[in-house]
Amino acid sequence: MMSSTKVESVVKASALVGEGPVWEESEQTLLFVDIVGQKIHRWSPATCQIQSVETGDTVGFAVPRRSGGYVAGVGRSIVAVDWLTQMTTSLVDVDEDKPNNRLNDGKVDPAGRLLTGTMGKEVRPAQVQRQQGSLFSVTSDLTVTKHLNQVDISNGLDWSLDQKTFFYIDSLSLTVDAFDYDSNMGHIGNRRVVYHMEEGEGLPDGMTVDVEGRLWVACYNGGRVINIDPVTGVRLQTIFLPVTKTTSCCFGGPDYSDLYVTSASLGLDQSERRQQPLAGDTFRVTGLGVKGRPSNSFAG
Repeated sequence: MMSSTKVESVVKASALVGEGPVWEESEQTLLFVDIVGQKIHRWSPATCQIQSVETGDTVGFAVPRRSGGYVAGVGRSIVAVDWLTQMTTSLVDVDEDKPNNRLNDGKVDPAGRLLTGTMGKEVRPAQVQRQQGSLFSVTSDLTVTKHLNQVDISNGLDWSLDQKTFFYIDSLSLTVDAFDYDSNMGHIGNRRVVYHMEEGEGLPDGMTVDVEGRLWVACYNGGRVINIDPVTGVRLQTIFLPVTKTTSCCFGGPDYSDLYVTSASLGLDQSERRQQPLAGDTFRVTGLGVKGRPSNSFAG
């Protein structure tokens, strides 16, 4: 880690499973979820205030919506979230034949299309019924397309700068994968491995892409975020955090030079909790010398 890099806990959320950070440029706020805590959080760095909406079921992601409010993955439903009234309205369900499944990570492509995946029931954190999940896309007219099945834990996702490559993580495969991506039609194909996790790095979880096209991958049970060149497959940098269950990351701040990293506390025993008092907090990493890109909003 570069000597100028600083890691600090900024959101004392003590989340069970903090996940899915998204920087909202218009509000200059950080949106993220607590999956098992069943909450969507919105934090303002200017005031250090946190606002929350309860979802009534597990919430895998929340993303801004062009028409206002948010779209979130609650249980197996894509729902609209009205922040002012704190109401959620179901838009469309997935995996109707698998009632134990739930939605996990989700992200919007530059065309405004939502991609999100599911996973089977967790016996305990990261221990699931295998190959129960799928990867879906949802268009503005709420057309749902299944792209992959037999997924273990559908997780991190993002796109290359030219939108021609889709990066995807199925956590238990211990790889970061790439697909050819047709941004007009939303088709994916030609799957290949970009990076194999190494000993001690844990499970690949959420990720983001910077303005140089490089990947930043949060490593669950690895206590770190790794920076990968997707062209060469080389790990360029490792950022260590004071918690083991690092879950996801995004760039934010006025010029997108801050890296926000979410974490989980669920699954830690009492001894580990004493050693990791900041588990479940959201961290800000500064001084990386690289910037991220604005997030996309769902077109529906």
